[in-house]
Amino acid sequence: MKRLALTLLAALSCLGPVAAQQPAAEVMVTVTSADAQAQGFALVLATQAMQQKAKVRVLLCAAGGPLALKAREAEPLKPRSPKDMLEGLIKGGVQVEVCALFLPNSTHTAADLMDGVAVAKPQEVAAHMLQAQVRLLAY
Repeated sequence: MKRLALTLLAALSCLGPVAAQQPAAEVMVTVTSADAQAQGFALVLATQAMQQKAKVRVLLCAAGGPLALKAREAEPLKPRSPKDMLEGLIKGGVQVEVCALFLPNSTHTAADLMDGVAVAKPQEVAAHMLQAQVRLLAY
């Protein structure tokens, strides 16, 4: 019995370094919905992933694009608005972008975007999405 316990202990002690060597998860969240609850849930999940040490990237397209505008009013949603959550992600170091089609197909320019929001480069986004460790979430 003592030998079995020592064998199990030795086996379990080996698991720690193996788990630590696993690459951190990466999550890419794409928001295309104008619905505040859909936007909010997407950003709640992105925030949770960031807090759990995943590398997070957010792409705002179509009806999700206006979320990145400085002048946009925060949509009321309890406990925090999607815009407040987006600002929190940016402060947390998350890469946030609007899709390359958003600005040319609107009346807005890059100067209208919140600080910390860039315009996505399709080649870079596609290369990122194709990486095996990246999990994609679309809302």
